[in-house]
Amino acid sequence: MSNSSSEPRSRISRRAGVFVLTLLAIEFLDEFVFGAGEAAWPLIRDDLGLSYAQIGVALAVPGLVSSVIEPFLGILGDVWRRRVLILGGGVVFALALLLMALSQDFVALLLSFTLMYPASGGFVSLSQATLMDTNPSRHEQNMARWTLAGSVGVVAGPLALAAVAGAGLGWRSLYLAFAGLALALVLVASRVLTPARVQPAISKDEEGRSPIGPALKQGLAGALRALRRGEVVRWLALLELADLMMDVLLGFLALYFVDVVGVTPAQAGLAVAVWTGLGLLGGVIMVPLLERVRGLRLVRWSALLVSVLFPAFLLVEGFPAKLGLLALLGLFSSGWYVVLQAQLYTAMPGQSGTVMTVGNIAGLVAGMIPLGLGLVAERFDLTVTMWLLLLGPLALVVGIPRREARGRV
Repeated sequence: MSNSSSEPRSRISRRAGVFVLTLLAIEFLDEFVFGAGEAAWPLIRDDLGLSYAQIGVALAVPGLVSSVIEPFLGILGDVWRRRVLILGGGVVFALALLLMALSQDFVALLLSFTLMYPASGGFVSLSQATLMDTNPSRHEQNMARWTLAGSVGVVAGPLALAAVAGAGLGWRSLYLAFAGLALALVLVASRVLTPARVQPAISKDEEGRSPIGPALKQGLAGALRALRRGEVVRWLALLELADLMMDVLLGFLALYFVDVVGVTPAQAGLAVAVWTGLGLLGGVIMVPLLERVRGLRLVRWSALLVSVLFPAFLLVEGFPAKLGLLALLGLFSSGWYVVLQAQLYTAMPGQSGTVMTVGNIAGLVAGMIPLGLGLVAERFDLTVTMWLLLLGPLALVVGIPRREARGRV
């Protein structure tokens, strides 16, 4: 009898593990694409003849469009068919990658990004919300695992680009492969992410239909109420400012090494790989570290270190020295998103999809940051833009509360 009872438990445990691994694989693919794309910017720029201003537009406009669409996806993820949104987002994500691989000018590139950003919201962000719902008492720990999967993808991206370039295939062939991988993962997810596991609780009217309209209106009202709460606004603002030393820095990193430091695109790709590689190491460390150290204390002290290391990185001369400092920057900033995003989920219990909504409403403002930085680089110099990124760690040093809420880790 013990064997017969343990077999179902073992099967349930395996299914739960496959479920979580599928969610983490979605995050891995998203960051795999992102990491390769950031390292490929010099190649894409030269191929399509882009200016700094156009690159800024390509980074900013899709984010703004996504920030308009994704709030509705987040609300629907709480009140409608979340599984449909995840799988549909994956299909559009794959199509956007295919369009990017075939793009021949700036307009096609911009269109591919404009499709990709909100598609990632449905495919990836709602997958993150689903993972957070599996164990609300361990937000930081699950965010650490999620971020580790993404960090592996970010590291693999530049390496894949280097391998493809070394084989003489070009960046377009890599994006064709990404499109195929995305479609394959959607097929796997369609089998693993069953409605029973993914679908949030939905109230039904007398005819058995989901009252989407009223629920959507109520959810948007709840999101606006959340945006009036000081605790929610704090974490949203700190997440966007911390991103100056994360994705925004990564977006300009290869260009900085090529245009300011004066190295080759291959060396710039190495710099991106070093930064993301140490970020991966930091992600590995964060998983056990958050079992022993309070997350916000960790972020505050690491931000203080980055506030010193980043000016040193900009001022020091020589590629090896910059590479060493860049490695430390990647290591010490690796845990910021984990802790800050977990704090946002904890501040909004039972509203995992709405977390995506309020984040994208905040992104309507933050989405202008890459455009502004691109215009600063165009008007003045890329070095000036890089100095502005120092506002990120300084904001964390000042903005993180010295005392954490009672009962939180």
